[in-house]
Amino acid sequence: MVPTGAYGTWPSPIDAALAASHDGRPEYLGMVGDEVWWTAPRPTEGGRRALMRRRVDGGEESVLPAPWNVRSRVIEYGGRPWAGALLAEGGPLIVFVHFPDQRLYVYEPDTPEAEPRPLTPVSALGGGLRWVDPQLRLDRGEVWCVLEEFTGAAPTDVRRVIAAVPLDGSAVEDRAAVRELSDDRHRFVTGPRLSPDGRHAAWIAWDHPQMPWDGTVVMLGEVTESGPFGSVRPVVGETDESVAQVDWAPDGSLLFVSDLGNWWELQRIRLEGLAPGVVPSTGLCPGRGEEFGGPLWKIGLKWFHPLENGLIAVIHGKGATALGILDPETGELVDAAGPWTEWSSTLAVHGDRAIGVAASPRSAYEVVELDTRTGRTRVIGSAHDDPVDPVYYPEPQIRTFVGPDNREIHAHIYPPHSPDRIAPDDELPPFVVWAHGGPTGHAPLVLDLEIAYFTSRGIGVAEVNYGGSTGYGREYRNRLREQWGVVDVEDCAAVAETLAAEGTADPARLAIRGGSAGGWTTAASLTSTDVYACGTIIYPILDLMSWATDGTHDFESQYLESLIGPLAEVPGRYRERSPLHHVDRITTPFLLLQGLDDVICPPVQCERFLAQMAGRGVPHAFIAFEGEGHGFRRADTMVRALESELSLYAQTFGIIRRDIPPLELKK
Repeated sequence: MVPTGAYGTWPSPIDAALAASHDGRPEYLGMVGDEVWWTAPRPTEGGRRALMRRRVDGGEESVLPAPWNVRSRVIEYGGRPWAGALLAEGGPLIVFVHFPDQRLYVYEPDTPEAEPRPLTPVSALGGGLRWVDPQLRLDRGEVWCVLEEFTGAAPTDVRRVIAAVPLDGSAVEDRAAVRELSDDRHRFVTGPRLSPDGRHAAWIAWDHPQMPWDGTVVMLGEVTESGPFGSVRPVVGETDESVAQVDWAPDGSLLFVSDLGNWWELQRIRLEGLAPGVVPSTGLCPGRGEEFGGPLWKIGLKWFHPLENGLIAVIHGKGATALGILDPETGELVDAAGPWTEWSSTLAVHGDRAIGVAASPRSAYEVVELDTRTGRTRVIGSAHDDPVDPVYYPEPQIRTFVGPDNREIHAHIYPPHSPDRIAPDDELPPFVVWAHGGPTGHAPLVLDLEIAYFTSRGIGVAEVNYGGSTGYGREYRNRLREQWGVVDVEDCAAVAETLAAEGTADPARLAIRGGSAGGWTTAASLTSTDVYACGTIIYPILDLMSWATDGTHDFESQYLESLIGPLAEVPGRYRERSPLHHVDRITTPFLLLQGLDDVICPPVQCERFLAQMAGRGVPHAFIAFEGEGHGFRRADTMVRALESELSLYAQTFGIIRRDIPPLELKK
């Protein structure tokens, strides 16, 4: 007989160290000859990103030992940090960005005694020189990529261009050896995509105050022998149309994903005989009411990839729930079979194969190959390996709730679950509402051992894709325009209150937690609602005015113009919405977690928030982590953060747990 145990007291084999060791996912797939390469997280190695390869014989190995860290800081969130190709002699040549100094390096991993050597100089000005989204051009002896160059000390003193870096290393001593291919007419650019005949390059660009999910434009330029791109012109996109990706089909037509019709949909234009200002496009899979793209938070993301035979591998769904093969001539779309419910925005193709990164509620992210001839799928890298018996994993429920004004709210509900305990009949479980970051993002339906850490102990989790989340069309995203701190707070509260009203959750034991924009929603919820008994605030935004005036990095420095409203027109709204100015309304315990190297949500906001809380008698704790930026990556950090969060809930909800260090709450 399974013993009875109060919610929150259950034993679990999923400890914080186990959850931390499985954090992160494979990213940035690519082909080097016949081999699949990608980057992978290493939480137990200081949080670095390793470069992995799957050899033709099936062996999987790390290409670079610690401390090499393959990760870019362009727009701080980074993007594709490597590129590879086969040399004429047959061995691979790799170009990558090393995180600590942000320089480009070149490396021949199969050459005995070879070591990575730098291709770019170090700059002491501002954030220095940074690189992302490289494209190797062995025929020219160059690598083409995005250059982010700081021109002053302020975080917004920056320019970005497409540049060509010589592979001979001459740019290390002479910055002038870097050939700029585009001008800096636009604030932001992605890496160039070269047409099949090599005559044209296409890229995406946008300017403040737009974010890339608000409005972008596809630029087209002619490739020249030695100078910058010629005859540069926009071909598609506007300030109210988001183009998330652009690439070329084998027949020379231009493919792109646009949300002009509410959903990000795949389009095609043919450039032959195209008159200036006339851009007729054809929808390749219209009217499905689902996304074929997503938010461009990083440079070089891919939701589609043309195959040599003219078919197109696409990631699509309400969210990114399926990998399919699209026939652009007929519109027929055939999805890959398998258990996966989420596909990351990265793809590679080789011959008849399409390769992606996918996860499910029962499996973590792994590298998956689809044979488009047979329809068969198989895992070929970073294979999921159950660290504990899967009976301890939660069983998610996909639900749609009703919020204010009868609006739909999408959420994933994870009730407490354990094979070792059942709860008393007269007890309702505590629940924690998880508010995702972004806020232009979404919570995927996948196995997350941090969620299982709580549910296997008897604490439920509700992941809310509040208004403003991606995956449900532009109209759903636009619900948050000028309503940040209102719609997100209301939607999270509506889910929590509905769970309590229907008897799924204990109304007296509700909590909320989130990081980054989710940390904002958590803090705003504690200052504007009485729904929650406590909250965990992780690397948050707490003061809108300082964040909007050189208080963050360049990429998001004008994000609030759409989320809150134009600062010049509604300055009072910035103060009224900020949790920093309403700490007197906080009456419930909270935990505040912050990385000291965070330049996106700087620690000074937490310091000012805590100064306002001093002496108010509200139990709280603050933990700062040296060497951590925006998003915790080190295993020891994640262990302490997770155990501290559980201790907060245990103390607040009256749960006795002696298997975690007690969190000291100050008043």
